[in-house]
Amino acid sequence: MTYFLFSVINHKLKNKFNTINLKSMKKIFLVIFTLFIYHNSKCQIEKAPERFRGEGPFNQLIIRGATIINGNGAPPTGPVDIVIEKNIIKSIRNVGYPGLEIKESRRPVAKPGAKEIDAHGKYVLPGLIDMHGHISSQREGSAEYVFKLWMAHGITTIRDPSCGQGLDWVLHQKEESKKNSITAPRILAYTSFGQGEKNGINNPEEAINWVRKNADRGADGIKFFGSRPDIFKAALQENKRLGLRSACHHAQMDVAEMNVLETARNGLTTMEHWYGLPEALFENKTVQNYPLEYNYMNEGDRFEEAGKLWKQAAEPYSKKWNDVMNELISLDFTIDVTFVPYSVFRDVQRASSLPWHKDYTRPKLLKFFLPARDSHAAAYYDWGTELETIWKENYKLWMTFINEYKNRGGRVTAGADSGYMYNLYGFGYIQELELLREAGFHPIEVIRAATLHAAEAIGMEDKIGTIETGKLADLVIMDQNPLKNLKYLYATGDIKLENNEVIRVGGVSKTIKDGIIFDVRELLEDVKKIVDEEKSNTPGWEKLLFENIERR
Repeated sequence: MTYFLFSVINHKLKNKFNTINLKSMKKIFLVIFTLFIYHNSKCQIEKAPERFRGEGPFNQLIIRGATIINGNGAPPTGPVDIVIEKNIIKSIRNVGYPGLEIKESRRPVAKPGAKEIDAHGKYVLPGLIDMHGHISSQREGSAEYVFKLWMAHGITTIRDPSCGQGLDWVLHQKEESKKNSITAPRILAYTSFGQGEKNGINNPEEAINWVRKNADRGADGIKFFGSRPDIFKAALQENKRLGLRSACHHAQMDVAEMNVLETARNGLTTMEHWYGLPEALFENKTVQNYPLEYNYMNEGDRFEEAGKLWKQAAEPYSKKWNDVMNELISLDFTIDVTFVPYSVFRDVQRASSLPWHKDYTRPKLLKFFLPARDSHAAAYYDWGTELETIWKENYKLWMTFINEYKNRGGRVTAGADSGYMYNLYGFGYIQELELLREAGFHPIEVIRAATLHAAEAIGMEDKIGTIETGKLADLVIMDQNPLKNLKYLYATGDIKLENNEVIRVGGVSKTIKDGIIFDVRELLEDVKKIVDEEKSNTPGWEKLLFENIERR
């Protein structure tokens, strides 16, 4: 969400924005955004340290007796033995039937020195893919903290939409991850459009030149927020011609000129959040019903009104609604939903009091999450039942579109956009999967959105996304069946009553990336150590927890 620049603009500047025209405001917005990106790249977080966790890759690794939940929409099957050589899946062999003893004659024979994992009674999934994974840790921090939280949740690939640390910084971490020199998911770098241009991009020619330069530097794609139509179209079309992919948050400063249908027609491959989609569904208006005292730079205004946007769109299953959906599907367009960041507006108390914040959320993040006019999206200044009800209704309409989009063959993926609004890395991604389930996805469809469909969206379906021979050994091993309860995917698992005793079960047991086995509990210990060290240097950090805020 790095497009939000409000943290760098003081209150006086906000007031001045009320008196300038839209064209001038857009120019100022572009300049500030460019400066923000430049500043961000100069104030980078610490790079991940040299890897000291993980075993492998092995000449041969065999996972024995597992039940597979593949990412292709198939039901679970097992027991199977999975043979991996270094970082490639070489064979998957059915070795018996549930409830019967496995005959050793069925099993692949281990080579001398092979590593074996006993996965009888366990579940194996493809590595998960976070399609909206900002590497930043807000208010300083380290890449190690973010990477290990992702890996602890079985996330083996992330797409960084904007490269807020600077493209060169992200490409360096990408290469280190590829070499497995650091503990990190594999990384795809989608540069913010115009990043590095101090004077912005002012015409189609400059746009085309920037897109070419971005490709030459090694970026995997571009993250757009909007632009003047002729510039936007030129950039999209050139990016498509070069074979790169793209994402877009249709920021409200530009969405009236180009909504998601128009950008998709010009080559955009994925959208994020929902901005631009209801606007494409307007029937009796061309702009959102902004109150006349609305100020975009006031995030309270922005997010209160954003919760009313879907009610202004065409009715579900109406002609307009159907036509837009069907055209997007015909364009092979991907919707990376990112339900979770805005879910805070449905219940601020719940989001702020989630059980993992105490141990795994850094104090500086806790402070960043508190309501504040200069912290992006911390717009719950006086947020209560009425506004939360509006947002719940907003989600019902949004979810209806997304579920039907999936039902008609449209590609839907999962992205968390963590680092904002009590949305913690890794944990927030599992929340996103739960919200897809709430939208109407079968749990198997949820896993497919998180694996195969995400791999297709980034053009890596030949390498990751399913458990198949010839693909990379990116796998997740679990003690519990996540289809029965997606909460089992949380690194900390979930509680249940067993023999009248409350116990904690679940959580990813092992994350395998490129054939290297990571113990998730060790990764969590590393994260907690980072958090505890920051706590020791932050007197009174406990008062940053929502439940500890004193009454006046």
